[in-house]
Amino acid sequence: MALPFQKELEKYKNIDEDELLGKLSEEELKQLENVLDDLDPESAMLPAGFRQKDQTQKAATGPFDREHLLMYLEKEALEQKDREDFVPFTGEKKAVLGVHNLLNNPKFDEETTNNKGGKGPVRNVVKGEKVKPVFEEPPNPTNVEISLQQMKANDPSLQEVNLNNIKNIPIPTLREFAKALETNTHVKKFSLAATRSNDPVAIAFADMLKVNKTLTSLNIESNFITGTGILALVEALKENDTLTEIKIDNQRQQLGTAVEMEIAQMLEENSRILKFGYQFTKQGPRTRVAAAITKNNDLVRKKRVEADRR
Repeated sequence: MALPFQKELEKYKNIDEDELLGKLSEEELKQLENVLDDLDPESAMLPAGFRQKDQTQKAATGPFDREHLLMYLEKEALEQKDREDFVPFTGEKKAVLGVHNLLNNPKFDEETTNNKGGKGPVRNVVKGEKVKPVFEEPPNPTNVEISLQQMKANDPSLQEVNLNNIKNIPIPTLREFAKALETNTHVKKFSLAATRSNDPVAIAFADMLKVNKTLTSLNIESNFITGTGILALVEALKENDTLTEIKIDNQRQQLGTAVEMEIAQMLEENSRILKFGYQFTKQGPRTRVAAAITKNNDLVRKKRVEADRR
C-alpha cells in the first residue's frame, strides 16, 4: 500500500531535466550552480571561506590596505546623519523607575479610587514588599587551640565544640580533634561546617566514630568531602551506638547515586540515627531514608511511652 507522499512523488518520475534547464535564464542557472556547489558532499569538510565561489563582479581597484579601509569607514560614519529618536531623550527618569517608590508609599494605600468612582480606602490593592537587610554572620569566637587542649584533657566542662566557618584551621589540626574525640567522654556535639575539611578529615572522624561512646551529634556540612569520605563515615556508623544526628549536606561536589544508595542501606540497618542532614538527588534513596528515619523516631517514642508507664 503506497503512502500519500509516495503518490505525490510519482508525478516527478518522468520529468525531462533538459527541458527544465532550457527554460531557465542565465541568472537562474548561476543560482542553481551555486546551490549545487553548497550541496556537494565533498565541500562539507572545507572551511566556510572555501565553500563558496568568488561571486564578485567588480574588478579589483588595488591591493588590500587595512588603514585606508578604516579611514574610509570612519569618514562614512561621520558623514552619515543621525536618525531622529521616536521619543526624544529629555534626561528625566519617570514611569517604571518610580514604581518601586510608589508601591512602598503608605499614602498610595490610604486613598484609592473605588469601583463606583468615589474615593475610599481600598486596602491591600498594591502593597510593596519591605526590603529585609542581610547582615553578615559574626566571626566564630571559638578559640581553636584552647578547645583542642580541653578535649585532649577530657575537660568535663566542654560538652559542645563549634568550629563552623573557621576556614584557616589546618587539616592536621582538624585530624587532631578527631583523635582527641576517640578518648573524650564529655563532648556530645561537634560541628565543623564550612571549615574546608576534606576526605582525610572525614576518614579521621570515621575512625573516631568506631570507638567513641559519647558523641551524639556531628555536623560536617559545606566542605570538600567526596563520596570516599562519606562512605567511610557511613561504614563507621554501623559500629557506632551513640550518634543520633549527623549532617553531611552541601559538599563541593555531588556524592552520586551509588553513595546515596549506601547511605540509605546504612540508615535502614541503623536504628539509632534520628536526624540525617542531606538533600538526596534521587527519589529512591530519599524515600527509603525518610521511612528509616521515621521508623527510628517511632521506636524512640515507643520506648519513652513504655518508660513513662513504668
